[in-house]
Amino acid sequence: MKLFLLAALTAASVTHAQTRWQLATGYRADSFHTQNLAQFAGDVEQATAGALRIELRPDNTLFKLVEIRRAVQEGKVEAGETIMTSMVGDIPIAGADAIPFVVQSYGDARRLWHLQRPLIEKHFGARGLKALYVVPWPPQGLFTNQPVHSAADFKGTRMRTYNQSTVRIAEMLGASPVDVPMVEVNQALADRRVDSMITSAVTGVENRVWDQIGFYYGINAWFPKNIVFVNAKAFDALPTSVREAVTQAAARAEVRGWALSEAVANESTQELQRRGIKVGRVPLGFEAELKRLGEKFSREWVRSVGSEANLIFVPYYLQR
Repeated sequence: MKLFLLAALTAASVTHAQTRWQLATGYRADSFHTQNLAQFAGDVEQATAGALRIELRPDNTLFKLVEIRRAVQEGKVEAGETIMTSMVGDIPIAGADAIPFVVQSYGDARRLWHLQRPLIEKHFGARGLKALYVVPWPPQGLFTNQPVHSAADFKGTRMRTYNQSTVRIAEMLGASPVDVPMVEVNQALADRRVDSMITSAVTGVENRVWDQIGFYYGINAWFPKNIVFVNAKAFDALPTSVREAVTQAAARAEVRGWALSEAVANESTQELQRRGIKVGRVPLGFEAELKRLGEKFSREWVRSVGSEANLIFVPYYLQR
């Protein structure tokens, strides 16, 4: 009887010691971001011998993507993932990685994130949040019906848009912006309502655009990033060893996620090529035009955000 009571007490103690977090994300379970999250959660559980278990809740099942940051801040869920541009209304500095034609490579994207991260951590800390890691989406490329030689080729054409940045790009190039949700892209292309669009090669593959589009240019317009974060009180309540395990697993997830993003980008571009789309770079002259547009966008963004934005872009441009 005494042995039975001791075993029961021990089991109760283990159960009490285990902490369970839920992590909300708006992306599908088969997204490379979510797969990376699943490995992060598994790493944490293994490193803590089950003391912390993180349960993934993908595909907007717990909260919608735009609601997740606020839900974690208010303690409705312990952790979450969202795209950083969804936070710009409250944290304008989060929009730095979505300024077009500034970041040209994964290396550039890493430099920008290293400059952006201290500011994000400051704003998160003020809101009771702790950033764990970020992973970029593959870069945004240019899909067109006709070959492109210069900005003049867009005059009189229609460009698919989905946010204010893409509207501005269309206007600056002389194209008419046409708001088309991603789920309607194929139909819009088939109906000839749009002649071009800026999106990732991954999105092009997912939407099988090769039946409607003939050209893809790797302009690397921008590298939008997803951020994974946790409620600071929930994090601080963990034992020191468990907090260290979470931090270390997050660092590994960031490295792994960036590599996954780059691999997915390359695989998708190759698939577009296999499907008959002509893949290449825009002419050097047009590339220079796009860089000038990027500089214009960044100056306007710095003016709208204020002096804090200079802490990102002044050293970013000086390091080039």
